[in-house]
Amino acid sequence: MSIADGLKRAVLGRALRSDRLSETLLPKRIALPVFASDALSSNAYATQEILLVLSLGGASLFAFGPWIAACVVLVYFIVIASYRQNVRAYPNGGGDYDVVSANLGPRWGVFVASALLIDYVLTVAVSVSAAIANLGSTIGFVEQHNVWFAVGAVIIITLLNLRGVKESGGMFAMPTYIFIGSIFIMIGVAIFKAITGQPMLAESSSWEISQEGTLTGFALIFLLARSFSSGTTALTGIEAVANGVPAFKEPKSKNAATTLLLLGVISMLMFSGITWLAMKTGVKVAQSDADLIGLPLGETQKTVIIQVAAAVFDNAGWAVLFISLATALILALAANTAFNGFPVMGSILARDGYLPRQLHTRGDRLAFSNGIFVLAGMAILLIIGFQADVTKLIQLYIIGVFIAFTLSQFSMIRHWGKLLKSETNHRERQRFIRSRVVNTIGFAMTGTVLVIVVVTKFINGAWIVIVALPIIFYVMLRIHRHYDKVRRELSTLETDHVMLPARVHALVLVSKIDKPTLRAIAYARASRPTVIEAVTANVDDSDTERLQQDWVRRDIPVTLRILDSPYREITSPIIDYVKEIRSESPNDLIAVFVPQYVVGHWWEQVLHNQSALRLKSRLLFSNSVMVISVPWQLESSEHSLENDF
Repeated sequence: MSIADGLKRAVLGRALRSDRLSETLLPKRIALPVFASDALSSNAYATQEILLVLSLGGASLFAFGPWIAACVVLVYFIVIASYRQNVRAYPNGGGDYDVVSANLGPRWGVFVASALLIDYVLTVAVSVSAAIANLGSTIGFVEQHNVWFAVGAVIIITLLNLRGVKESGGMFAMPTYIFIGSIFIMIGVAIFKAITGQPMLAESSSWEISQEGTLTGFALIFLLARSFSSGTTALTGIEAVANGVPAFKEPKSKNAATTLLLLGVISMLMFSGITWLAMKTGVKVAQSDADLIGLPLGETQKTVIIQVAAAVFDNAGWAVLFISLATALILALAANTAFNGFPVMGSILARDGYLPRQLHTRGDRLAFSNGIFVLAGMAILLIIGFQADVTKLIQLYIIGVFIAFTLSQFSMIRHWGKLLKSETNHRERQRFIRSRVVNTIGFAMTGTVLVIVVVTKFINGAWIVIVALPIIFYVMLRIHRHYDKVRRELSTLETDHVMLPARVHALVLVSKIDKPTLRAIAYARASRPTVIEAVTANVDDSDTERLQQDWVRRDIPVTLRILDSPYREITSPIIDYVKEIRSESPNDLIAVFVPQYVVGHWWEQVLHNQSALRLKSRLLFSNSVMVISVPWQLESSEHSLENDF
């Protein structure tokens, strides 16, 4: 085994056989942290995003926080109920893409997939950036180098996911459950202190928020709508469960529906509890540190969840640090939801010809490795481009997922309508009608939220997603058109049969007489062509004369043709000669034999074969021309082969 392969096995583990794919399927206890960590972790910043927008109107608007949170909870459970219908009706995976494609047509399905792919990338960027922000609230060094800590976190998560979904899920399960447990313990302690009358005040409770004026009328409504749209970030990740149905153990759809219900109950209890605590402890946050009157000079404001933890646990350093670490870890691992959803979605799209076929291939550990690499690369670019700023990144977030939500619910309405047309059983018809009502409410709700999100976030950065979405959609359609064109060109009819060429004109490329050249000549002769010639370009007169003399002296039974090259080129004279043969004998097959060294090290490849590679790349575009590489293995290649065993 080579050093590179040994390092790969140490990091990723042993390669898995294809017939072990069933062993990678997930039980509910592992599927919950794998597919729902994004939705669960968004509770760490959803409340904060609501308050940050409300702060634009001053601290007095924080009183609207609980009402906005209640609206978010209502939407959340409607979407959960709707998606439980989806996974039961379409248990084979693909989620929104399959649902929309089946009911609205393939192009609408691709449009939804484009939106989801964008949102998966943003999920990674937002989750990891939020994780580093929370960790930076207690560790100053992390806050000062937040971008590179975020990039490092993405790389670590990438490596873990390359080990395979089941193994990475096992690694992520414990941190997810620790986060859930720590938040519920914090809420439980807070409830006990509230009942017993013990004070709980955040460090910012006595601070003020500067404001330019009082908001009323339409301006106030717009601000509240914008705050609500920011709070709906809590809904991201729900679609990942529907997309990941194939990864569940049997019965797949039932287990996925149960996981969705667990996700909804746990997540909304956490979200409601954190929002209640933020109100109870008097947390103050603002868009800019300068807007917080009372913030000590030189300090940065802490995140809502860290301020709440400090208030509940009476500033106990160990407890606050534990909450901080648990929150940072779950936020970082929330990216795992996207790392499971994006590659699966990419694989399905590649299968259907809308993305490069390489995304459909599983790696050594039966994970979609190419999709994982693409997701990681795009997320890192976003993190660096936006300097890991959660507030800036959040403006681009959730548009894609609500487009998917809305079109998916509309598709399900049509799905139930089709079934009702053909179903005669009264009980089944009643079930279909109830399901259609649920999806209709879901469509109305998610459609309304989508409009609010687009309107309130457009000028703050959402326009980037709105511009990127049709571009990605168009590129995917072009890829599909290309694959269709190639398939049509390569397809055969029943009447098609192999036509033998009238003649074969063999050309052996020669620069000097050595072992690779003699092997190429021998192989060309063994193929018994109609005509065989050795061809060389006259780059240097003295070298060509020596070659000619050596050729005659060795009495090689092949004609040596010397092509003039006044500009000292090798490729162009040979290409021109091939064209000349084709014009004189258009029905002939031209076979070009190219001697080529086989080396064992990458740096040796740089030193050899460059002329051959250039020539082959040109010849491949010529009709009726076959290019045959005749390898000669150098000693270094043999050593490299021995190291592989």
